[in-house]
Amino acid sequence: MTDFAAARRMMVDGQVRTSDVTDLRIVAAMLELPRERFVPEAKADLAYLDFDIVVKEAAAGAPARRLLKPMVLTKMVQAAEVDASDRVLDLGCATGYSSALLSRLAASVVALEEDEALARLARENLEAVGAANVTVVTGALTEGWPAAGPYDVIFVNGATEIAPHALARQLKAGGRLVAVVGRSPAGQAMLYRRVGGDISGWPIFDAAAPVLPGFAAPPAFVF
Repeated sequence: MTDFAAARRMMVDGQVRTSDVTDLRIVAAMLELPRERFVPEAKADLAYLDFDIVVKEAAAGAPARRLLKPMVLTKMVQAAEVDASDRVLDLGCATGYSSALLSRLAASVVALEEDEALARLARENLEAVGAANVTVVTGALTEGWPAAGPYDVIFVNGATEIAPHALARQLKAGGRLVAVVGRSPAGQAMLYRRVGGDISGWPIFDAAAPVLPGFAAPPAFVF
């Protein structure tokens, strides 16, 4: 039987700390949260490995959904500089692991998921780990969740091939949005900030992540 507590420590020591994640709040949360709970039971032994874990297989034209690998997740969250007073939108929460992490850092989290089955799992998982400051909502990921905005932070839980300027309009002044932009293996984690009516973004590290539903670029016309 897997010693999940030991696997969790190894993940933090081998993947998180070694990737210049120095925010002790993030490190503490990663040591506490049972990542194995947020993956299918048959894949629990894979929960702490260094790759994106499939939590729902592709079906009927819908892409597979995955949890971001720990290194990418934690570096993006650290770059967002989540404050204890912040309101966060976790876009594409899947089974809720990222929302659970963000809940340890922020005042409140809106966890948006368009897949009803994943949203139900997220609610169950978040309740089980005591993330009472997270509200799970269902809707199209590409639309964000303006009803609860504006947000201090928007965390895009995957990759987009389209610059997320429309989503960034749901930020408060000074708000931050983090996302992986581009398709693997050429993606970059990007940090966007809203200053007045302007959105500016810059790369923070090279990263690969699965493209979220609705965020693939339309096919280019070729002569």
